[in-house]
Amino acid sequence: MSSDTFYADLPPLKQFLELANPQNYVEAPNDWYVLITDVVDSTQAIARGQYKEVNVLGASSIMAVLNATAPLEIPFVFGGDGALLLVPPTAVQAAREALLGIRALARESFGLDLRVGIVPLVAIRGAIPAGIAPQYSVRVAKIRLSPSYCQASFIGGGLTYATELIKTEPIYRLDAPGDRSATNLTGLECRWQDIPSPQGHTLSLIVAALPSGGYVNEYLYREILETIGDIYGEGESYHPVAPSALNLSINPGRLRAEAKARAKSAKWGDRVIYTARAYLESLLGLGLMRFDVEAGGVDWGHYKASVRAASDYQKIDDMLRMVIAGSPAQTDQIVTYLESRLAQGHLVYGVHVSDRALMTCLIMDRRDRHFHLIDGADGGYALAAQQLKARLQGKAQNWQAYSRLARRRQQLGQGARQT
Repeated sequence: MSSDTFYADLPPLKQFLELANPQNYVEAPNDWYVLITDVVDSTQAIARGQYKEVNVLGASSIMAVLNATAPLEIPFVFGGDGALLLVPPTAVQAAREALLGIRALARESFGLDLRVGIVPLVAIRGAIPAGIAPQYSVRVAKIRLSPSYCQASFIGGGLTYATELIKTEPIYRLDAPGDRSATNLTGLECRWQDIPSPQGHTLSLIVAALPSGGYVNEYLYREILETIGDIYGEGESYHPVAPSALNLSINPGRLRAEAKARAKSAKWGDRVIYTARAYLESLLGLGLMRFDVEAGGVDWGHYKASVRAASDYQKIDDMLRMVIAGSPAQTDQIVTYLESRLAQGHLVYGVHVSDRALMTCLIMDRRDRHFHLIDGADGGYALAAQQLKARLQGKAQNWQAYSRLARRRQQLGQGARQT
């Protein structure tokens, strides 16, 4: 396979459960790069009520890179307050400029700091002697969500390691000034109302398997997915997006985050002009869907169903991420199960409960190439990740305390023997 077309040439899987089988993944080419963005202090931003702005910046990172590197197929994962992408060497410079532009936009329009980093895969895998497996790898698979769109999945620990590198090693961070006017966010839309859970709870869930747990990580994810099926039902019974619950907003205030990102500048007048245009487009979309019109090559009567099909409500990027709709009783059941696995040392997890989901859209072609990023409202993945990190830190502290106690007992034992 050509390096540039590595991802495009990957055969797509058909069922999400197949992503829990490590044998379905392929090593990414060694000359590719990992791009990472995340909103600094996103928890504080969410506490100030900026959870939609945080989501939009994560989605903007993806849209900017996809537009800058088109027509290449680029694998990515949306993480709520940021994104992970893989690009070939021929596209890394264009992607770099796009992300620097988003970083500038974050400061000018949102008053937020977007951390941006680029890590070559060779830095993740390191200089490994022949015949010895690297400690970290980036292995890729994809699953078909719609006739013309696939979602990427990653295992191997390499993306998690790369995320730590950009936080601890300045050499991998991009701190140069960027130009927001050079960034193309065509296709970024945030026009749906928040999507209510039919049974009251929308659960944002992140699970990370622990190597010390004695499981192959991805097989543990398979067990978790099967347990979720037992609790919530088979198929897509816990899908947070129901076509009947999808409604375009006609509230201009709902377009505020999109307008901040896509207006020509941060000036008030430019935002008003963009909001007015987006509002009129929403009114047109409402009419087309209500009367089942076919226009522009789009069957608007079935558009909501296609939106649901192309939604990323479950994914793997070294961790299992899901947005699940269910009842409070089902939330209690899955948390009880995860607590038992946590106590056994198999995993750490984080959850955030809301009563609705948030959707941000990437529209490359409204007819057949559109993708929809799902998060729980009011903080979703970002707050679930904060909880997971706290649990992980607690486990590390407990292990350090246990190690100190074990060493002390050993020293006391040696002293007693010498006496």
